[in-house]
Amino acid sequence: MARIIVVTSGKGGVGKTTTSAAIAMGLAKKGHKTAVIDFDVGLRNLDLIMGCERRVIYDLINVINGEASLRQALIKDKRCNQLFILPASQTRDKDALTKEGIGKILEELAKDFKYIVCDSPAGIERGANLAMYFADDAFVVTNPEIASVRDSDRMLGILASKSRRSENDEEAIKEYLLLTRYSPKRVKIGEMLSVEDVQDILSLHLLGVIPESKSVLNASNSGTPVILNEESNAGQAYADVVARYLGEDKPHRFIDEEKKGLFRKIFGSK
Repeated sequence: MARIIVVTSGKGGVGKTTTSAAIAMGLAKKGHKTAVIDFDVGLRNLDLIMGCERRVIYDLINVINGEASLRQALIKDKRCNQLFILPASQTRDKDALTKEGIGKILEELAKDFKYIVCDSPAGIERGANLAMYFADDAFVVTNPEIASVRDSDRMLGILASKSRRSENDEEAIKEYLLLTRYSPKRVKIGEMLSVEDVQDILSLHLLGVIPESKSVLNASNSGTPVILNEESNAGQAYADVVARYLGEDKPHRFIDEEKKGLFRKIFGSK
């Protein structure tokens, strides 16, 4: 049976699409057949980050409206044959998304895929609500700032009360915290909340801390999920997240300020 993961947040710009792309690629690289769906109708950024924007012929709304089959709309990733992307529409209205239509797509995908990653828009609009409604697991993405954390806290209430699982009185959605753009140096001088501060507010299981890194922007601009950059801290952090989600015991990294060795103290670092 497929596991449906929603990547969500209350605030925009926290790294949901970057996270969705990295998580989906990481799961696929582990050998699990994975689909990642862009629910952000009207904007459609997932295909850009995945580097397949020129291959989009049909999209999520085309499938819902019966204008294309799911097989026609799914784009197979060139780097990993276990990963498929279902893009959103840039030209349709968000009202084109329907619970029945999304339900049918997820039911069909579940026959063939192990994991289905739903890249949710921010907030509580229609696309976000539908992405959350069918979820089994939720990756709550937040930056270490009070506005982002507060908005994420609001999303937890929706996850708990407006999901298919809550309606059917089933086991609750499993919620995980993913802290992005984290800088121990800025935490130290009081410019950011610490990991402990965020956990005190949200009371969620910490799945991973993604450090602030230029490699994230570089990866997005090149159409490559940052998890494929194994030399970068951010890529390594996302790989750790996937491993922990799959049950591996991985210590948390990038939470404390990096200590300089003697060579770097003498000559400095760049």
